[in-house]
Amino acid sequence: MSETIHKAAFVLENRYYKKYVGILRRWWYSALGMHIGKNTHVPPLNVIWPHQVALGRHCRLENNISFKFDGIWKPGPSIQIGNEVFIGAGCEFNIRIGISVGNDSLIASGCKFIDHDHGIQLNELIRKQHGPEQQIIIGNDVWLGCNVVVLKGVHIGNGAVVAAGAVVTKSIPPYEIWGGIPAKKIGERR
Repeated sequence: MSETIHKAAFVLENRYYKKYVGILRRWWYSALGMHIGKNTHVPPLNVIWPHQVALGRHCRLENNISFKFDGIWKPGPSIQIGNEVFIGAGCEFNIRIGISVGNDSLIASGCKFIDHDHGIQLNELIRKQHGPEQQIIIGNDVWLGCNVVVLKGVHIGNGAVVAAGAVVTKSIPPYEIWGGIPAKKIGERR
C-alpha cells in the first residue's frame, strides 16, 4: 500500500504539480516582460530584471539559473538565448552590456558569464569603480563544460567546445577545442 502511495505522490509531483507551477511561472515572467519562446519550460530562476531576458523556443533550463542584469532599468533584452539551448543548474549570467547565445548550444552546470570588470585606480574604492564592459557572443552549436567562466568581450565561434573548468579570456574560432586557465587551444573538431 505505501509503495503505491509513494508512486502516486511521485507522479503527482513530477508530472502534474511541476507542469502547472511552471505554467504559472511562465505567465508571471511574461507579464514582467521576459520573452519566452514556445515549448520552453521555465524552472525556478533568479532574475533581477525579467524584461532583460529573451529565451528562444524549445530551450531546456535547469533550476537555480541567475539572470542578473547589473545596472539600472533600461529597455531590453540584453540577455538573449537562442532556440533549443540547454542551460544547466546553477549557471550565472552577470551582464551589463549584453550576451547572445546561439541556437543548439549546450551550457553545462555552473557556468558563469561576466561582461564587465571593476576599475582598479588608487584614488577611489574598487567597489565604486566601473571598469571595461564588452558584450559576450556565443555561436551556434557550442558546448561549454561544467564551471566554465566566460569573460567580457569574448566571442566563441560556431561549433566550438570549451573544457570543464576553463576560464575564457580570448575569443575562440569556430570548431576549436579549448581548455585551461586561461583557456588555450587544445584541439580541433574533425
